Amino acid sequence: MYYGYSHMAHGVITTKCNTGCISQLVPVQVLKLKQLTVLSLAEVNKGIVRGKLDQLKRCFEVQFAAGRDLRPGQLGNMIHTLENLSSTSKDLLVSIQDKIKGADNMSEVDNRNRKEVEERVEEVKKSISLKEEIFGEPSGVMDYEEDRSRPKRQLII
Repeated sequence: MYYGYSHMAHGVITTKCNTGCISQLVPVQVLKLKQLTVLSLAEVNKGIVRGKLDQLKRCFEVQFAAGRDLRPGQLGNMIHTLENLSSTSKDLLVSIQDKIKGADNMSEVDNRNRKEVEERVEEVKKSISLKEEIFGEPSGVMDYEEDRSRPKRQLII
């Protein structure tokens, strides 16, 4: 009975035969045909419609629907939208690249600073060991491990 009707997703009913070969459908039949058309298209073309079939409410709840075709007059709007998306994407890409360059520069500066501090620590260690050799006694600087191993005094009041 549905042979002459196809693709009602956009609300347009087209027939494959002349108007005389199919009887007019009542509104309930048209609604059912639309629902079946959407479900069959969703089954064949995965991703067009996503939703739940609620048997208690006797309805199909659409959670997502992807448009496939442009209606006449929508092409200019679609081109404008895609140009805006492209421009925004390019701006976002430039912004991300700038942030990456900034992070790389900060990393280089941090590495240089770390290297300078390590070199300075080595110089101080050499200076301390040289003083120990000259004066023959420790210079009063305690190693961290030595400090941790010493028992701590308790203050009794």
